[in-house]
Amino acid sequence: MGASRSSLRNFVRGRFVEGISTFEKVSPVDGSVVAVVHEAGSGLVDAAVRAGREALEGSWGRTTVAERVRLLRRVADTVEARFDDLVRAEVADTGKPVRLARELDVTRAAMNFRSFADMVACTGPEAFVTEFGNGGRALNYTVPKPLGVVGVIVPWNLPLLLLTWKVAPALACGNAVVVKPSEETPSSAVVLAEVMAEAGVPDGVFNVVHGFGAGSAGEFLTTHPGVDAITFTGESRTGSTIMRAVADHVRPVSFELGGKNAAVVFADADLDRAVEGLSRSIFTNTGQVCLCTERVYVERPVFDEVVSRLREKAASLRMGSPYAAGTTTGPLISLGHRAKVVSFLERAVQEGADVVVGGGIPDLGPGLDGGAWIEPTLWTGLDNSSRVMREEVFGPVAGLVPFDSEPEAVSLANDTEYGLAAVVWTSDLERGHRVAQQMRVGMSWVNDWYLRDLRSPFGGTGLSGIGREGGRHSLDFYSEPTNVCVRLAGP
Repeated sequence: MGASRSSLRNFVRGRFVEGISTFEKVSPVDGSVVAVVHEAGSGLVDAAVRAGREALEGSWGRTTVAERVRLLRRVADTVEARFDDLVRAEVADTGKPVRLARELDVTRAAMNFRSFADMVACTGPEAFVTEFGNGGRALNYTVPKPLGVVGVIVPWNLPLLLLTWKVAPALACGNAVVVKPSEETPSSAVVLAEVMAEAGVPDGVFNVVHGFGAGSAGEFLTTHPGVDAITFTGESRTGSTIMRAVADHVRPVSFELGGKNAAVVFADADLDRAVEGLSRSIFTNTGQVCLCTERVYVERPVFDEVVSRLREKAASLRMGSPYAAGTTTGPLISLGHRAKVVSFLERAVQEGADVVVGGGIPDLGPGLDGGAWIEPTLWTGLDNSSRVMREEVFGPVAGLVPFDSEPEAVSLANDTEYGLAAVVWTSDLERGHRVAQQMRVGMSWVNDWYLRDLRSPFGGTGLSGIGREGGRHSLDFYSEPTNVCVRLAGP
């Protein structure tokens, strides 16, 4: 059953199955019910894990790299054939503008499968010839093997993009997966299950279980003894919970967690490019991207100008129906998340912030008044001692702070427990390289934002996560190498 239907079921061993109960998925645009979702109980999660194990013990476990490459390319082709269905699923769940879903989410989903097919096709095993003093030699080479059954837990902000970012390399390396999408965004995972079946992915290789965290599918999956690894993107606190859950079994984990990302704008920056880039990095997807900027440090001579120009950018954003041509900005994911964001905005004012623009809930009129809308918001007047400048808000908000020297800018940007991403804006490329390298983050941009090569490492430090994904880093995580050492003829 597709995501366009009113009922979203679990997908186990190549079949859609009902759960132990159902829950409603509500649209963040207008509060209407998008779908009724079947929640998986512990028994169904166990069946999904066993289905993955049986697939590994069967024909899937004997596939060659070339066979998996051809399969991933068929999946990419099928994603493109179901492009509009996936767009509708993403928009229904998240409320993001259609343009964004088309240009980013679904386009990248197909790209992820093709990219990892290409990467695994051209990545060979390591091999070394060891020479001994007596003239003897030995050949050492690695045999990469799949980890096994991988639990894939993805968030609600970029549900399809991040799902395929994990599933594509996992399948490329020969694993089976059990996917637990966010309860807020279950639809595209169901359509992707249909895509997998249509593309010929063997039964049990790709499974989907719906539900929540504690006491539900999330906990059942992370504590299951048959799961060989967990990959998770989401909140830092949830990552800590998962870490404790897998500790007894010593399972490998890959975590991409939260961020409190900084941008540094020097006075010599091209301000047209900087302001345009800052507008994207603060407000894209209503600020609900782990890489979004929430702290902006601006060199004092251009501080007022940057604040003024960003105010104009924020005021020009247009909220409305995701299908309306002029819509630039969607709602937050839910009323519950909006309450959290509003609490931060209220605290900012209590701590002495000067609100530059936004700061409240917009009145969009009948038809949209039941949605989780929030005004794009900027403030000044706070420093790094403020709670709202230290904790992740995950909304279309940012605080702007002046600085007077390069060392001060670096110190301010690094004054955080998070370490995901940073941006440096300057016309001095020598300084750009220097400052970017000093950022204690996993990803550091100079004069751009969200520019990605899928072969490069993706991830963070501190509260922002453990491990790296992307390119060879993903293939290394989803594989377990065995070293084979053969003594060659010699004295």
